[in-house]
Amino acid sequence: MMDMTLSQPPKQLRLIIETDDFDSALRFYRDVLGLPEQPAFATDGEDRVAILNIATATIELATPTHVRNIDAIEDAPSSQGPTLRIALEVDNTEAAMTSAEEFGLEVLAPPRRTPFETINGRVQGPDGWQVTFFQELETLQERTKRKGFTTDVDRAR
Repeated sequence: MMDMTLSQPPKQLRLIIETDDFDSALRFYRDVLGLPEQPAFATDGEDRVAILNIATATIELATPTHVRNIDAIEDAPSSQGPTLRIALEVDNTEAAMTSAEEFGLEVLAPPRRTPFETINGRVQGPDGWQVTFFQELETLQERTKRKGFTTDVDRAR
């Protein structure tokens, strides 16, 4: 079998959110959430772009069953069909939810403690994206010692 691994893993993850209300989306992500904006190229007029930085990004792959389980844990409505959802780690989920509500976003699930030791809350973000705020209550080292926390490779054994 041919090795198809890149010589180096990607250096950055970017989610491109196409939005009809650029100003509102920019206010939410930059001003409400506090994501720093970095220089980005655009021409003029309606050609607008903002690149907002988050220090760490991960890709979470989940089966529909897992997504429905998280919906149930968060007591949030399930969306129909495959979706892309944004989950942002914050220091204080309650404060993030308050800011999002003050911005005018609909609360889909109020903050709650999860079985995986986070406090999660979910809002309906700009342009239909669901945004989950999560606050870690334990370290990765602590989490990996608990039942149910493993990698997919180890789980398959």
